Amino acid sequence: MEYRKLGASGMYISELAYGNWVTHGEQIDQEAATSCVRQALDLGITTFDTADAYAGTRAESALGEALKGVRREGLEIFTKVYFPTGEGKNDRGLSRKHMVESINGSLRRLGTDYVDLYQAHRYDYETPLEETMQAFADIVRAGKALYIGVSEWTPDEIRAGARLAKDLGIGLISNQPQYSMLWRVIEEEVVPTSEELGLGQICWSPLAQGVLTGKYIPGKGAPTDSRFTSEDGTLKDDHKFMRPEVLEKVQELQPIAKEAGLSMAALAVAWVLQNSNVSAAIVGASKPEQLVDNATASGVKLDAELLHRIDQVLEPVIERDPGKVESFLTRP
Repeated sequence: MEYRKLGASGMYISELAYGNWVTHGEQIDQEAATSCVRQALDLGITTFDTADAYAGTRAESALGEALKGVRREGLEIFTKVYFPTGEGKNDRGLSRKHMVESINGSLRRLGTDYVDLYQAHRYDYETPLEETMQAFADIVRAGKALYIGVSEWTPDEIRAGARLAKDLGIGLISNQPQYSMLWRVIEEEVVPTSEELGLGQICWSPLAQGVLTGKYIPGKGAPTDSRFTSEDGTLKDDHKFMRPEVLEKVQELQPIAKEAGLSMAALAVAWVLQNSNVSAAIVGASKPEQLVDNATASGVKLDAELLHRIDQVLEPVIERDPGKVESFLTRP
């Protein structure tokens, strides 16, 4: 496993981070979750990413249980705040009240005194940014988080947050965007802004929610355990990555992956890691062997000619529009 600095900070993280969105507390039980976490540790993955809202807070609890007995100083534990964790009006967002209550809940569920990175899961248009950043600063000064990050913020939002963080003397060091061969909306604006300000990318869905594994074949039935399987066993095609033209192009990557000596999944993860502003790619798993395969992407260098061929294959279905960074789509 290779390790990279997170943004301009001095903290190293594993270039593959283990994430438990849609797995822990939903798809798999505690025994399976613990097996996957232990496999990640055996592979040299030290960075674990979760969020308070995943599986209605159960994902944090599952991760905390799986990490019991592991030396805390050898881990980098990341979590997030923003999405609802209850029915109350204040059980969501980035108000001071919700953030203070949420970090306390996250630490309790994770079984730790602090998290290494506390992230704003989205931008909150109902709370003054000054209130949010002051709450972050107080959480850091209380020793409950070491650094802060954001997720799916626009360049202007990142810039405003970084300015306030600097004034408050705290480290805003990361952004967590969706990024894959198929979804490149951060490249034109978010990445240059982040490079300028010292933020590294912690990328979610490098496999485009499983599509880049090549397991979805146009005209054939869906895998039985897939989130894209209809009740009648056919593929759902209403997701942006599940259109027939996308699946057809993805199948054309098979010979390129074979030439690189990688599985389709490992090729997709390795591709994300070629971006110098990427600090880590988040991989999830419901079975330990999936992590073993993903880990073969660590340290891989893809040459320029192979990267060009990937672009040639996928170009008709690549999304590059910088206006599709999620915060642009959700702002009032």
